[in-house]
Amino acid sequence: MKPTVDASGEATTLDKRVTSLDDAIQAMAETRDFGKHTKLRRVLEALRRVLTQPGGAAAVQARAQALEEAGLFRETDWASPEILIPSLVSPGLHSGDADTVVMEAASELRMLAVARGDFAHPTLPAEDARQFLSQVLATNLELLFTPPSEAERTQQGRTAQLIRDLFRHLADEIGYDSVLDNLVDEIWRILRQRPIQVEAVQSLITRIAVYRDDPDVALGPSSGQGIDRLITSLFGTTEACREDPGIDVFRSRLESMDAGGLQYEATGFARAMHDTGLVSPYHAELLRFLLRESDYLVGEALGLSDTGRNCLLRYSQLVHRLIEVAVHPQTAQCIYGLALLLDRGILYEPPVVPALWRQLALDLSPAARERLTTVFGEVPGPQARLVAGVLSMLGQPLGVGQGDNPTCQSARALSMWSYNDPDYLLQMVVWAARDDEILMHFEGQPISSKDSATGVASTLPMDLDPVSLVVVPHLDRIYAEMGRRCAARPGDPHRWVNPEFHGWWAARGFHINVDVATGNLVDLDGFLRQFHAGYHPSYNGEQPLIHPQPAGVAVTDSAARYVGWHAITILRAAPDPQGVMRVYFFNPNNDSGQDWGDGVIVSTAGNGERFGEASLPFDQFASRLYIFHADPLERGEPERVPAEDVARIIGYIERSWGNDRLPAGTLQALEGPTSL
Repeated sequence: MKPTVDASGEATTLDKRVTSLDDAIQAMAETRDFGKHTKLRRVLEALRRVLTQPGGAAAVQARAQALEEAGLFRETDWASPEILIPSLVSPGLHSGDADTVVMEAASELRMLAVARGDFAHPTLPAEDARQFLSQVLATNLELLFTPPSEAERTQQGRTAQLIRDLFRHLADEIGYDSVLDNLVDEIWRILRQRPIQVEAVQSLITRIAVYRDDPDVALGPSSGQGIDRLITSLFGTTEACREDPGIDVFRSRLESMDAGGLQYEATGFARAMHDTGLVSPYHAELLRFLLRESDYLVGEALGLSDTGRNCLLRYSQLVHRLIEVAVHPQTAQCIYGLALLLDRGILYEPPVVPALWRQLALDLSPAARERLTTVFGEVPGPQARLVAGVLSMLGQPLGVGQGDNPTCQSARALSMWSYNDPDYLLQMVVWAARDDEILMHFEGQPISSKDSATGVASTLPMDLDPVSLVVVPHLDRIYAEMGRRCAARPGDPHRWVNPEFHGWWAARGFHINVDVATGNLVDLDGFLRQFHAGYHPSYNGEQPLIHPQPAGVAVTDSAARYVGWHAITILRAAPDPQGVMRVYFFNPNNDSGQDWGDGVIVSTAGNGERFGEASLPFDQFASRLYIFHADPLERGEPERVPAEDVARIIGYIERSWGNDRLPAGTLQALEGPTSL
């Protein structure tokens, strides 16, 4: 294979690594059977280095036969591909062992080479290989388009992205027809959470649309309907753009329409947007066109409620300017944020309107311009991108995600400020984007993001929405500095950091069930009773939660094994439609629908959740909680919580993250009368 070169004439990184892989394969092939194990380390390392590069999976696929014949799989679990089991692929990829992941990836690419007819395997027919990969894709749908979870980031590091790149390559090569129904269901599951960042979902829908047009693919009627609903939301929402004619043709059609035709277009786009949470680039062109028509049609195109329509009419000049600056085909998704922003009625909060005018006139620092341009490109420009990001965040406070970064505290803060104090969020954006510095105070002492040392994230986060991209690096450094200033204090630093970092509404009462020095669980009975007294309507005087509260959970994987600590926001506690008391919370980890083991499966829809909320039954949520805040002056009735409820929750803890942290006899001690 002739190496490709970059603009400077240098061989690309991938080609250099492929050359090293070829040398390693040849060395193994030339070694006699009894010595092949001595060459294995070199081959595995070369494979890993290739697979971490764009295009690496295709390069390994092209060498599948050479790897097989060189003896890579000899005397391993992958030696006989005809007896491999699809359900065991995921455990191999998530084993946490880098060598196992590389071997599993190489095995899947060998299967792909056989399925594609590139490699006539002596024991594995091509159709069997294709069927195997179809089952693997169907049982690992989340790897096609969701970012790594908290557990994956902690356990796998960069390998988590390698696995996702592998699965996207498998799907592109093998096709989606065998897993299409499941894919559509999974896309809807993600969209019901209404994330701000939908690029991955849009990319998948686009790829499915291209694949659907392949004449060799026969889709069943149910698949076709499910796919059409998603594809048309982006590419053929209304009659004027049904065949995806391009922006210029669509614009010319709008210019020839009367008021009735424009209203039909406006309501069609609004209906699709609120149905899916996705916005078509054609919608952006329509909205810009309608600015010269009437605010009535603008309101129709946004699908506004009475509150939103009143805000539009009252602040028409501001809304027009926001659309002119921020709404372009490349930033169309912010239209959904604008609609929800208006429906929230936050323009009636006195500081918000002048703060948005300031945002429109903001002169971005060179650092902010560079970051926005690097991630999002030159068009429509960094100023437009940031204003679009502001609209999305103010409209979708629960759609903020931390990306593939350990910055859950900063993402939670942005969400909380947008939800609870939007003008404070806008001030943070100004400081970060204009001054390239955020100044906060900790117990009266200033902390500058410029002067602070590194934050929790070791590298600058890049896979974020525009606002997070600019603000999170500053917040991350300040949060870490606050923690450093508490390092010498006894107990958990979040007792002091959370109220200072998030705002005055974070209650000063602090409860933790883990001894920081030893990691052991302490006073579970008192901790759980206090949580009931603070949040459960039956024990707190039916008092709804007024301000969202920061909390910490012990994340567990699907086997209920401890993964790590994670920051979330408690939003409310209320009975679901079936009468089960649930805690509804915000999880910044991109996809809240997670299996935490022992039957604790986080729900994102179908149990009374609003868009962006996750929920668990009260006792299951309490079983993963380790930190919460509550008003110390609102005591509630902890003594009324039944002992059997406390014991049931401790049972969940004992079977999961607390199994090696609980003192012996904890449950037995709770079986008798409990006193506080």
